[in-house]
Amino acid sequence: MAIRKTRPTSPGRRFAMYQDRADLTKSRPEKSLTRGVKKTGGRNTHGRITSRHRGGGAKRRYREIDFKRTRDGIPATVAAIEYDPNRTTYIALLHYVDGKKAYILAPAGVRPGVSVQSGLGADIRPGNALPLSAIPTGTIVHNVELLPGQGGRLGRSAGSAIQVVAKEGATVTLRLPSSEMRLVRGECRATIGTLSNSEHQNVKLGKAGRSRHKGRRPQSRGVAMNPVDHPHGGGEAHHTPGGHPVTPWGKPTLGYRTRKKGKASDAMIVRGRRRGKKKR
Repeated sequence: MAIRKTRPTSPGRRFAMYQDRADLTKSRPEKSLTRGVKKTGGRNTHGRITSRHRGGGAKRRYREIDFKRTRDGIPATVAAIEYDPNRTTYIALLHYVDGKKAYILAPAGVRPGVSVQSGLGADIRPGNALPLSAIPTGTIVHNVELLPGQGGRLGRSAGSAIQVVAKEGATVTLRLPSSEMRLVRGECRATIGTLSNSEHQNVKLGKAGRSRHKGRRPQSRGVAMNPVDHPHGGGEAHHTPGGHPVTPWGKPTLGYRTRKKGKASDAMIVRGRRRGKKKR
């Protein structure tokens, strides 16, 4: 999927870069697999803003994605590759031989007419879903479960690729895109292949309006506020005060680690994403 650059006919189009979605085969979603999405504007059930800078945005419908892939032994044909406004990767519409329809995350290289399957008897081909214990080492996968039957949790964004590094007993070692090495139970399922739309990272919005279309409202810098509104506020000059930068609620930010120690999942991490510097 290529990136299309626009002619500088206006300031907003001078730096904008769009995706050339010529490979997509269907423009409207399968109606039976969609539902409406109610926007919150970042507000909780009490009407208070808990997620700032959200609101507006283009209207969209949610596509029901099959993250579990539990229809074992039933072949399906890829009917179409579609755009999904709710995620960065593309989605594929499957038509099962028994008449059922479902959406899955579209792997790179999968085209309409290709047959896919899930279960132990499936081949090692892009789009097929198998337990990790049945996938050879060195294979690239995506949509990996963390618990058996939970549905895919790892590797769901555009261009994601997780490598099966090793197998030992009932666990499988995975190398994540962040270079983290993690242990996952062999019964957990994964889908073969790299996810589509790897060019997504090269898209440039080019103008503020495209951020508003995504539902992102403008952000105000802390140094531009008054002291009552932000710890960085006040003063004649706009600069961050001495010490570590903080959030509006006084918590350190910009490089400050917020992950709590002692989580149950820490035991499954073989090597963290941040390696320590070598001592000379």
